[in-house]
Amino acid sequence: MDSAAAAVAPLARSSRADEVYAQLKRDIAEFKLVPGDRFTENEISERLGVSRTPIRQALVRLQHEGFVEVMFRSGWRVLPFDFEKFEQLYDLRMVLETTAAHRLCSDDVHVDRALLEELVAIWLVPVAERSGDMVQVSQWDEEFHCKLVAAAGNAEMARVHRDVTDRIRIIRRLDFTKQARIDATYDEHGKILKSIQRQRGDQAAMLLRAHIETSQAEVRKITLHQVHLARQGGLAT
Repeated sequence: MDSAAAAVAPLARSSRADEVYAQLKRDIAEFKLVPGDRFTENEISERLGVSRTPIRQALVRLQHEGFVEVMFRSGWRVLPFDFEKFEQLYDLRMVLETTAAHRLCSDDVHVDRALLEELVAIWLVPVAERSGDMVQVSQWDEEFHCKLVAAAGNAEMARVHRDVTDRIRIIRRLDFTKQARIDATYDEHGKILKSIQRQRGDQAAMLLRAHIETSQAEVRKITLHQVHLARQGGLAT
């Protein structure tokens, strides 16, 4: 192997490991792999058509992030939900989003008004035009909160918020298995946006806090039975 090929090979392996990492993370978020599931590197290799080296690299990365654990002589296991950690992440999310709400209601030149308009176009629509697609609304909900923080104009705050969002994604998607929650999300997002449009920072922050607390309360009710139901026909795509 010449020097150029030798330099490309590690990059190719790294890229493949990134792809496997992203796919396995999607499998967990979409309930194709649920807490307690066991699997081997060979099974993943056969399913994805990838060699074991990038698979192992991806799994070690997921292990560091708290999604899976290695089982002595018996492959890997998807870790059970750590509800105490979720509580802490929701608390952090609340701080970031309420801070963003106040910034969005100020005259800060760094506020991205175009991002806010994108949210208005989705959430402030007549009831008849609302989406009933649970997967779609779940994705839009995540984007709503990420764009609110991004629009506030603090890149580091947005980066931390994206990391929090990534870590609670699986829990948040379980919140969209009931039509009532979809309707409430439209109503609550609409009120938040209207408060921001009127530059009422305290009101927007209060509404956001209540909105997140409602979601947080739903998290406490989640059972493994709900997760398996979601795998059978809920949000898996």
